[in-house]
Amino acid sequence: MEIPWLARWQPQLLALLRIVTGLLFIEHATVKFWAFPAPFPMLPLTPMLTAAAVIELIAGLLITIGVFTRLAAFIASGEMAIGYFMMHAPQGFWPVVIKGEAAILFCFVFLYLAAAGPGAWSLHGALFRSRMSSIERFK
Repeated sequence: MEIPWLARWQPQLLALLRIVTGLLFIEHATVKFWAFPAPFPMLPLTPMLTAAAVIELIAGLLITIGVFTRLAAFIASGEMAIGYFMMHAPQGFWPVVIKGEAAILFCFVFLYLAAAGPGAWSLHGALFRSRMSSIERFK
């Protein structure tokens, strides 16, 4: 069933999904690096957790502002898949029992963003529009 009035908002809703997901991803890095807004239970950070936090911080920032969204989301999706299979899956089968739902959701939302792109309200879109309008002025 098609919902025409809602379909008109698809680019903006995609942007909201991108922004909120990116901010939540950044929060995973701030917990690891600065114990904000809560302490991280696995301190000191191992090299692998440090690498994960770096990916979360950089990819989360790029996704939030909407620049290199597809690449950043693809890398973040891979990180979440690896994180799920390394940290959660060995504990059991059911994601809710092993606290792996967030990793699965992040993985597939980022995979969708890698395919769909940034949507509205992205820095990439703003830069591309301004570059295109300046090119069109010289035609």
